[in-house]
Order: sequence, then structure tokens, then C-alpha cells
Amino acid sequence: MGLEIDIAWLTVLLFGSLAVLLGLGLPMAFCTGSLAVIFLYVFGSGAILNMMPARIFPFMTDYQLSAVPLFIFMAAMLEKAGIIEELFDAVYKWLGAVKGGLAAATILACTALAAMVGVVGATEVTMGMIALPAMLRRGYDQKLACGSLLAGGTLGILIPPSVMAIVYAVVAQQSLGELLVGSIFPGLLLSGLYVTYVLVRCYINPRLGPALLPEERVSGREKLRLLKNTIAPIFLILLVLGIIFVGIATPVEAAGIGTFGALFVSALHRRLTWPAIQEAALATLKATAMVMWIFFGATMFVGFFIVKGGQTFVAESILGIGLAPYGVLLLMMVILFVLGMFLDWVGILLLTVPIFLPIMKSFTWGGLLGFGGVRPEDVPLWYGVIFMVNMQMAFLSPPFGYSLFYLKSVAPPEVSMATIFRASVNFMALQWLGVGLCIVFPQIVTWLPSLIYTH
Repeated sequence: MGLEIDIAWLTVLLFGSLAVLLGLGLPMAFCTGSLAVIFLYVFGSGAILNMMPARIFPFMTDYQLSAVPLFIFMAAMLEKAGIIEELFDAVYKWLGAVKGGLAAATILACTALAAMVGVVGATEVTMGMIALPAMLRRGYDQKLACGSLLAGGTLGILIPPSVMAIVYAVVAQQSLGELLVGSIFPGLLLSGLYVTYVLVRCYINPRLGPALLPEERVSGREKLRLLKNTIAPIFLILLVLGIIFVGIATPVEAAGIGTFGALFVSALHRRLTWPAIQEAALATLKATAMVMWIFFGATMFVGFFIVKGGQTFVAESILGIGLAPYGVLLLMMVILFVLGMFLDWVGILLLTVPIFLPIMKSFTWGGLLGFGGVRPEDVPLWYGVIFMVNMQMAFLSPPFGYSLFYLKSVAPPEVSMATIFRASVNFMALQWLGVGLCIVFPQIVTWLPSLIYTH
């Protein structure tokens, strides 16, 4: 029999140890996994140790998770095929004559890429290499240029097919199809907010984002020719998402079709070579292995905490404050935002969703300010999308927002880290606005799934 300890002290000890190990720079997967094994051994019993394979095996055999490597491979192949450059080139030639058009084009290209890529790193790095020098060469304000790239790049975790949606669906036992459909409008809403903000600011102060010079603009015929190059990838996006929405295929089957489609599009663009396939396969292996190891470590960590009564303790602590349901939701959002400053989204999702979601389900959501509420069966879907929008902020929030470092890794030397930090602030405010709109108007999330999936 293990040592007995009060749950409050155990919580402090467990999460304090996690913070120390992460502060030392150890990988998330090994921090959570090793702590789970040590604490299981010291504070648990031989019987509780059996929990390790019992927690890990369901994830190893979960059918929905096979969509993760497929979507990542699809993204990697499209990136290798040079689709990203062609897409940006087309949008930027169409919008170049508008003040701030280049920044708006960057956000729109990122939105389209998000629907192909599903992961943030690929979009952020590739677009950073193409769009940032193009904007800075034409005299764009550094903060505006970096901010539009940072914000646009993070749309990959929200707009389907999103890897985060797949992981959330597995952890929350939520329908993946519903979650993918539910995240479309919030993703487009955020994209629209970013574009509007950029265009309005550049309209008020044209020096922030000057329009293309007349000699750099292209004719209508050239614009149509540029569009021709984007037909195949856009058709692929519509095909993958369309067969999920219409119900012809499950998300995993759609991912398989998308992967084949990415190979086909690469062949069309004459970029389908063995080195490209090898690089894409290796990138997929690395990304998938990282996600799965964090899965295994965090699920044991959370499993031990729940067995010891941690879930009840956290729920009672949050409910004991006496806040109304929407007050509790705000508190959760603040906790997620703070965690996002230090942790990877996979870790945050696996640590918080099993604890927060039951609390969310226990409340009645009658609506705010006289607007519509949320049906009990829609709460996991609604919370899932709000969670994903919040995780976008985690990518932008200093000091450890991943997108900030992705962008710095490809930014020209004259763009300092401080500039990138400052660039993220205004766009984070827009993301808070997006979260607020999804909370006050839950129909933004629930309306489309309710049309397609009748309960």
C-alpha cells in the first residue's frame, strides 16, 4: 500500500513537480509520464500500477486517432508541392492594389492553408519565409506584418481538418464530424476579424500597409491565370470536407482520401519525387510520435490524479468559489490562457478536458444577455470549439507561445523578438473577442452541426 496524503497537498506536489521539470526544459511527454509512474509507485499500490496499460491501450487502438498521421502527411506533401507559394502569390496579386492588401492576403492564404494543413508549425514557417519579406520590402509596418502572420498561422488548429479537433474528440468522447463542422464558422469569424482589423487600420493610416505600386499590379487576365494554379488544392479541400459533411465518409476515411489527393496534386504540379515523399513521411513520423508520446504520458498523469480524487477536488474547489456557470467558464478560460503561456496544447488538452468537461456538463447554460443558451447534449461540442479558440491564444501568448518562435526562426534579422511579442497583443485581443462571441452566441458553433447531424 502506498503512502497516504491529503488530496490538496498531492495536487500541489504533483503539479509543482511538473512545473519544475518543465522549467528545466524537459519534454512534456517524459515529464508527465515519469511523474505518473513515480507517484503511482509512491502513493498508489500494485493494483493501481495496472492502470498504466489500461489507460494507454485504448489510445493505441483508437480508430479516430489514425486520422492524425494522415492529415499531417497530407499537409507535408502539399507543402513540398509548392502549393503554399502559389496560393499566396494568387491572393496577393488579387488584393495587392488595396491598402493593407498584402497583410489581408497573408491572412486569407493562411485561412485556405489551415483547411489543408491542420497544424500550425508548417503554415507559420512557410508563410513566414514567403510573406514576411514580401511585406517588409514594400514598407509594411513590422508589427502589422508579423501580427497578421502570427494570427493567420494559428487558424490551422481551428479550421478543419484540425489535428487538435481529432485529439479533443477522442479525449471528450465527442463526435469528430460534429466538432469539425462546428469549428468552421468560428474559424471564418476569426479570419474575418483579422482581415477587417488590418484593412481598417491601413485605411486610417496607409503608411502601415501601402498598396502595391501601379507598375506591380497585374491585369485581369493574369489574375485569372493565377487562379488556375489554385483550383486543384482548393478542390481537394472541398472534397475532403464535403465528404465528411455529407456523411459519405468518416473523418478518418476522408483523411485517407486527402492523403491520396495530396499525392495526386503534387504529381499534377510535377513535384512528386522520392525525396519529397521521404521528407514528408519523416516529418509525419516526428509530429505523430510527439503527439502520441504526450498522449501516453499525460493520460497516465491525469489517470492517477483522478483515481486519487483529484477530479472531485478540483471540481469542488472551482464550484466552491460560488460563481455562476458563465463565471466558472470565464475562470476556466483564464486558467487555459495562463497554462497556454507555458505548455503545449496537447498537454493542456489532456490535463484539463477530463477535469473541466464534467463540470461544464453539470451546469445549465441558459444564455447570456437574453441570447440563446446551449442544449445539454451540445455542451461538449460548444466547449470543444471555445477550447480550440482559446488554444490559438496559447500559440501567441508570451513568453513561450510556439508561433512567436516559429516566426522568429524565419524572420529577417531586423525583426526583433520584442517586436514579435508586441505584434501578437492586438491579435490576441481579437481572439478574446472571438471567444466572447462564441460564448454569447453559441449558435455560431452549434447551428451548422445541428443542421447536418440530427440528434
